[in-house]
Amino acid sequence: MQRTASVVALGFCLQAQPLVQSRPLSCVQDVLRRTPLYDFHLAHGGKMVAFAGWSLPVQYRDSHVVSHLHTRQHCSLFDVSHMLQTKIFGRDRVKLMESIVVGDIAELKPNQDKVKEFQNRGSDVGLEVIDNALLALQGPAAAQVLQAGVTDDLRKLPFMTSAVMEVFGVAGCRVTRCGYTGEDGVEISVPAGGAVHLATALLKNPEVKLAGLAARDSLRLEAGLCLYGNDIDEHTTPVEGSLGWTLGKRRRTAMDFPGAKIIVPQLKGEVQKRRVGLICEGAPMRAHSPILSTEGTVIGTVTSGCPSPSLKKNVAMGYVPFKYSRPGTQLLVEVRRKQQMTVVSKMPFVPTNYYTLK
Repeated sequence: MQRTASVVALGFCLQAQPLVQSRPLSCVQDVLRRTPLYDFHLAHGGKMVAFAGWSLPVQYRDSHVVSHLHTRQHCSLFDVSHMLQTKIFGRDRVKLMESIVVGDIAELKPNQDKVKEFQNRGSDVGLEVIDNALLALQGPAAAQVLQAGVTDDLRKLPFMTSAVMEVFGVAGCRVTRCGYTGEDGVEISVPAGGAVHLATALLKNPEVKLAGLAARDSLRLEAGLCLYGNDIDEHTTPVEGSLGWTLGKRRRTAMDFPGAKIIVPQLKGEVQKRRVGLICEGAPMRAHSPILSTEGTVIGTVTSGCPSPSLKKNVAMGYVPFKYSRPGTQLLVEVRRKQQMTVVSKMPFVPTNYYTLK
């Protein structure tokens, strides 16, 4: 099995995003795209909602909290086929990627509408959209469950690496050790025609249950992971978003990445605002809730928030001026027109369990 580095870990704003920024959930089903697993979801009791132009399950017969905790304790299967999958090829593929992300793409190992602009300059680069389904198997039992269906040794596949393999009889699957929950797990890019077969095979293991958007959102929030359009967008720098780790060391020195003239000085000094974690008791904090100083002055805004099923407390993230970003800082948050105490917290709120071979 050839280990390969994943681009996702190294590129800020790398993942292609839908046009809708706030990604509202609704029950309107008009003109929504369907994943290859749409009928499968209905047959398993999935409650379908509109999400970024797609019809996806928000939950199944189990409650959101039950699904969340099952993922933390066992493992859950998520349909994330709405995520755009692309293959970038050609001699100038690295040049293209480094023109749109801050990561060090040149250092990745093999297999690890800007395209037209590059082609017009005479560059050898192309972009192919891969019409595969994408399944995420997440939780401490994920590797054990998947190992029963592959011949490759998953102990040799650490976090943010990938390999192509046959999975439960479905050939041509790319398995990447990553996810959006903070737990060990994989995302499996599977040919659309084999998606239902693979999902059915995984569900035969009693450790595996289906989970939907609601659990995925609370899991990623506990893990301190951003939702594009809410917690970061095209106006957010990696430093403001507390994502400085995405900046490649070589590229920091060369200052050859998008926004370098703004971002590099931020690395060396204070920034005007920082993304922080917040914890409070009482009413849960939600997106757009105002954040205030203890004197009652509005200083920021919550970007994501929910009750934490794991901690039994309310967690959130949002942006505040740098001087208020130190963990332990006492602040106020306005929820339902009432102010309540909150404290700046380190993220992740729940320890992550990525498999790193250390």
